[in-house]
Amino acid sequence: MMNFTSHGTQDMYPTFLERHWGFSPTKRAAVTAISMVGAIAGEVFFGFLSDRFGRKRMMVVALVSAIVLIPLWAFASSITLLIAGAFLMQFMVQGAWGIIPAHLTELSPDSVRGFLPGFAYRCGVLLAGSAACAEAMLAQRISYTKAMALTALVVFSLAAAVTALGRERSGIEFGR
Repeated sequence: MMNFTSHGTQDMYPTFLERHWGFSPTKRAAVTAISMVGAIAGEVFFGFLSDRFGRKRMMVVALVSAIVLIPLWAFASSITLLIAGAFLMQFMVQGAWGIIPAHLTELSPDSVRGFLPGFAYRCGVLLAGSAACAEAMLAQRISYTKAMALTALVVFSLAAAVTALGRERSGIEFGR
């Protein structure tokens, strides 16, 4: 689900900026770069908080916050709000993602700790690669903004639910 959140909000966003906002390649790259600064800041912020308040809790907080930001991210009424929405959306999405390496490592049994996190990530990428295709097909029937918003709502909701229902092993001692 975490791969879906990332691919569902990033892969088609430059196309949205081109088609809905008429942005040139340079402007699309600038907005994307600003959103990635938000991603880095979110990873650090939520990763830090997850050490104190728990992995699951902080991932769910980030994902629910991302749901709240969907209108700003997809339906901004000005370029300033659009940029703020892109920054904040990736702050939340990658904020949840920034916790994944520690979370998967802590959930992995000692015997497969070196293998399982990477394998789980790659399986997620395999499945989530379809997000852009599904979003583009949906955009043929409804607007890009609505397709992006609907995709984001579905993947954030599912990811928050799966995370909330999953296990937490924050702060375990390895090798026991």
